[in-house]
Amino acid sequence: CDFESDLCKALHELNLQHGWIRRNGQSGMGPPYSDHNGNDSAYFLSLSSEIQSFSATLRTNVFLPTDEEHTCQITFHYWVSQMSGTLMVGLQKHSEDTFTNIWQDSGELQNQWKVNTITINSTEKYKV
Repeated sequence: CDFESDLCKALHELNLQHGWIRRNGQSGMGPPYSDHNGNDSAYFLSLSSEIQSFSATLRTNVFLPTDEEHTCQITFHYWVSQMSGTLMVGLQKHSEDTFTNIWQDSGELQNQWKVNTITINSTEKYKV
């Protein structure tokens, strides 16, 4: 998923909650001024600078269970700004109502792109 033409098949358009914006480095909204590859015309999702002191969520569609043959790895690039906050990744199994936090970053190294890969193991359908 690169957000070049839409929000990708994994993300529901309806799940783009208030605060998230699809933009690129040429938008005039401040850093980052390019994507993780240095391309200023490439699109990415960003939280609006007007959104402070509360959370904004992205949710995937439902993924099928994993097993020894079928694993799920999600690699994502993210920008950490000077704003305080925490980026978290959660897992919601089909039988549960709540998300369980499986990764987070509070951003010690600021104003740069970072990359992370998460491996997910679930015996039932799930959302991230």
